[in-house]
Amino acid sequence: MLQSGSTTIAISLETKEMIRRLGEKGETYDAIIRRVIHKAGMQTLDERWNTILETDEFLSLENL
Repeated sequence: MLQSGSTTIAISLETKEMIRRLGEKGETYDAIIRRVIHKAGMQTLDERWNTILETDEFLSLENL
């Protein structure tokens, strides 16, 4: 049953099963998807910071 402010999206049965396997007992599909999106966002941010650290020059506080 949809909650107020919810929507339905069409996904394949294979995708639904993949999402289900990522979840824990009692976890909703919404919660699983939100957790995966959060983790992906954090990984992207981490990759950006690592790229900056590897390619940019930084000044020490004494040289500012």
